[in-house]
Amino acid sequence: IIEVKDLVINNKEKTIFLRGEEIKATATEFKILQLLASSLGRVFSIKEIYEKVWEEPFYRSENTVTVHIRRIREKIEINTKDPEYIKVVWGVGYKIERED
Repeated sequence: IIEVKDLVINNKEKTIFLRGEEIKATATEFKILQLLASSLGRVFSIKEIYEKVWEEPFYRSENTVTVHIRRIREKIEINTKDPEYIKVVWGVGYKIERED
């Protein structure tokens, strides 16, 4: 189980809870969130995310990852313009920060 603020990711049961409410996510969305949360503070490039989640070589698939990140944010963020969980590091990739 990974806990980040009010977000709880249960790897064994493949569930996500936010503030006690279950969040419905696709298998791919779950894998992306699990990847980012498994190494808090680490920035994952779009290429890394794609290759780890889809388990195939990256080939001009930036939009695929970006769309999935957007969908995850729509489900877990109060304000998608100022995300609390999934942060972008411009020109590098995405991360979930460690709690202060």
